[in-house]
Amino acid sequence: MTDVEIPTGTRDLPGYLAVPEGEGPWPGVVVLFEAFGSTADMRAQADRFAAHGYLAVLPDLYGGAPWLRCVTKAMRDMRAGRGATYDAIEATRAWLAGRADCTGDVGVCGFCMGGGFALVAAARYDFRAAAVNYGMLPRRPDEALRGACPIVAGYGAADPTLRGAAGKLERALTGAGVPHDVKEYPATGHGFLTETQVPGPYAPVAKVLFGMGKGRENAGDGWDRIFAFFDEHVRQ
Repeated sequence: MTDVEIPTGTRDLPGYLAVPEGEGPWPGVVVLFEAFGSTADMRAQADRFAAHGYLAVLPDLYGGAPWLRCVTKAMRDMRAGRGATYDAIEATRAWLAGRADCTGDVGVCGFCMGGGFALVAAARYDFRAAAVNYGMLPRRPDEALRGACPIVAGYGAADPTLRGAAGKLERALTGAGVPHDVKEYPATGHGFLTETQVPGPYAPVAKVLFGMGKGRENAGDGWDRIFAFFDEHVRQ
């Protein structure tokens, strides 16, 4: 596991690269972090992919700056479906696919804000599969997701901010003919797949607004679905 610099054409983007044991080349995955940025928890998810035989990179989409300074712009890019954040995601995909220790087949996995980016990236860039974890849907998903790569997604029914998102995504992907596995977990909130630590002053609000902390017992099933899906669509 090592820190890397990812060339984007305008500047180098810091990132965290998790390399599987043994000899490659390996399939790759770009891990897109939640709103709090490149935390130890998000790096642990890159390590998780490496432990399952994927060359995983977590690009620091905030460029090393504090999350509070950058999250508003990133969220604006995510909602608009365009901007420098998307350019950085595609640059990261191309860099990873071009490495000698990568097979060239790359998936994308996003959490929270990163899940929203992963959903749009699934239809825009040459990813083999996308894991969308409690990610916001793009505007007009029926149109935005046409031509998307296969998508596996997990949502919590006790996440008030994404109420109905799983059903809308299921309908959009079915209508677009995109292979998918979308599941909504009962009594489950936002962030259930990881051990996200909400910064102190925000923790009580997160529990109310996002249902944070509910349903983490479903993490195992969520990860099993992601790896089964990626093994089918990314690992050639």
